[in-house]
Amino acid sequence: MDARSENDTREGVVAALFTAPESGAPPIERETVEVVDGGIEGDRYRRGSGHFQLDACAVTLVADEAIDAVRGETGIDVSDGRHRRNVVVRGFGTGMDGLLDASVRVGDALLRPTRRRPPCAHVEAVAGEAGLATALRNRGGLCCDVLEPGAVAVGDAVTIERADPRRAGEAIAERLRDRSTDSGV
Repeated sequence: MDARSENDTREGVVAALFTAPESGAPPIERETVEVVDGGIEGDRYRRGSGHFQLDACAVTLVADEAIDAVRGETGIDVSDGRHRRNVVVRGFGTGMDGLLDASVRVGDALLRPTRRRPPCAHVEAVAGEAGLATALRNRGGLCCDVLEPGAVAVGDAVTIERADPRRAGEAIAERLRDRSTDSGV
């Protein structure tokens, strides 16, 4: 990770989109998806057939930086969607914790990341990559609720519309500290 904190960036981009029609099915790369109440049209969790249906996420995000880091550290390349997440975003760091509990505009949709989506052994079995779950630990993505449905396309902006109040206060305090350091105060 670079020297800036993961909470500094407030804008990113959709790098890739994936759906899978049913549990265990290979991911299908998409140029656009339609986010609807309860998930992504045509995706296994929206249809009620995902592997972890009891704690399913309507929409999942993963950082493109995390996928790059896994490839660099292990040689495992899951940029083809075998990470089993729907929306790959670039610009928020490998873990994307700065997005938790914020309202995030992804294309025309508004999402609320609610919790981390840790990887499990099932992702290794489906991807055919031993060690993938360990490699994705603490950077396996985020679960999101749908606040406003809308279309999402590769290349769309990803922006924080309303930051989590706790994190927003921390970011303001950090900027003020940086300013006082820069001005020699």
